[in-house]
Amino acid sequence: MPSAATPEAAHLGADGRPWPDFADAFAVWARVALLSFGGPAGQIAVMHRILVEEKRWLGEERFLHALNFCMLLPGPEAQQLAVYVGWLLHRTAGGLLAGLLFVLPGMLAIMVLSVVYALYGNVDFVAALFSGLKAAVLAIVLQAVVRIGKRALKNRVMVALAAASFIAIFFFAVPFPAIILTAGLIGYLGGRSGARAFATGNGHGTQGVQPVSDGDTILGIEVPRHARPEKIASLKFAGLLLLLWLGPTAALPFLLGPDHVFSDIAVFFSQMAVVTFGGAYAVLAYVAQAAVDSFGWLAPGEMLDGLGMAETTPGPLIMVTQFVGFMGAFRDPGGLSPLLAGVLGGLLTTWVTFVPCFLWIFLGAPYVERLRGNRALSAALTAITAAVVGVILNLAVWFALHVVFSEATRFEQFGLTLAVPQLASIDWAAAALAAAALLAVFRFKLGTGYLLAAAALTGLALHFLGLLAQ
Repeated sequence: MPSAATPEAAHLGADGRPWPDFADAFAVWARVALLSFGGPAGQIAVMHRILVEEKRWLGEERFLHALNFCMLLPGPEAQQLAVYVGWLLHRTAGGLLAGLLFVLPGMLAIMVLSVVYALYGNVDFVAALFSGLKAAVLAIVLQAVVRIGKRALKNRVMVALAAASFIAIFFFAVPFPAIILTAGLIGYLGGRSGARAFATGNGHGTQGVQPVSDGDTILGIEVPRHARPEKIASLKFAGLLLLLWLGPTAALPFLLGPDHVFSDIAVFFSQMAVVTFGGAYAVLAYVAQAAVDSFGWLAPGEMLDGLGMAETTPGPLIMVTQFVGFMGAFRDPGGLSPLLAGVLGGLLTTWVTFVPCFLWIFLGAPYVERLRGNRALSAALTAITAAVVGVILNLAVWFALHVVFSEATRFEQFGLTLAVPQLASIDWAAAALAAAALLAVFRFKLGTGYLLAAAALTGLALHFLGLLAQ
């Protein structure tokens, strides 16, 4: 039987079926992209169902091995998993196809919504729509805290790491990268020491699904020749990606000046691309802190609006950064029209956010087998995931304060940096919406799509009731 190591020569997979051509790959990855709602857990479940169960392009063990590798990387693991599998099947072109299609629908949708928001966001009915979405987003973020916490906080050491990360970022404004690097170092040393608290398991399960053996799939058990470390084609392409990523980041401050909004966007989101461990919810606290407090690109409530856009469109949730870059450039256009500056700022944000995602795969994938079973690296990931729970909890509290209260007093003393809400500024309608959204999620297990739709419609209904009462 032909080996999966030579698919180009045999045109057959390890299981004897025809090797999928590029048209097959395009159709599958387009389908995955259009169904990729619900954050990384939902996106990974969609890929598992289509790639493993339906198409049987790869088996359970290979899928989880690829996922574990992607979870070690900064950036959205679901998008990187798509790049990895696309690369395994169709080399560099396949990885590019899978990764670009995964991002494209969300990129286009967020861009359109950003334009509408920037031009019409102050219209009463648009504001009412997003007021409802904010309550739903708060419930979704809290749900993420619970979901990830159940998986990550398996012992007292992990709980302590989560609590320490929350205290560090919420009360002392410790930068997100410092928290992640510290947690990773603690986990690495704990893994090297053999401490039981840092023992690891798979980050995402596929319970209830009959495992598909690698030997019964297109890829089979063997490693394709182009995926072996001695094959350097992907490494050469990784060098090109590095230039495409860091070239604009270095050139823009030189050409436009270090204080130009495009320079700030390129440098900040390039830094973010290196530290985005733990998924979109974790890094959003870091982005929100910088976009609102450091750069002044957004008002606090607008960050919630952007996340509402990302939650209601396909693709990685980290695509919300495109909205941030759009609004930052829209409000500081320089010599350009605000709309053109916003579009360019959004595209620049997406470029420096996602080019590194391709880079990590093409640079590291040929050596991924060397990471299998590395206890210290897996323990570092476990500790980072625990710390991420605390960071996401900080994001939820931050959102809650800005959804329910319109004013806060900033307290800075003895190293503490804290926004204390003013009780007189409470928005009772927003508080009631948030409570209803939490009840819908945790008591009635309402799905994300239904929750967002119901919250948006409720916000509109309250607006029109208010108009009738006048």
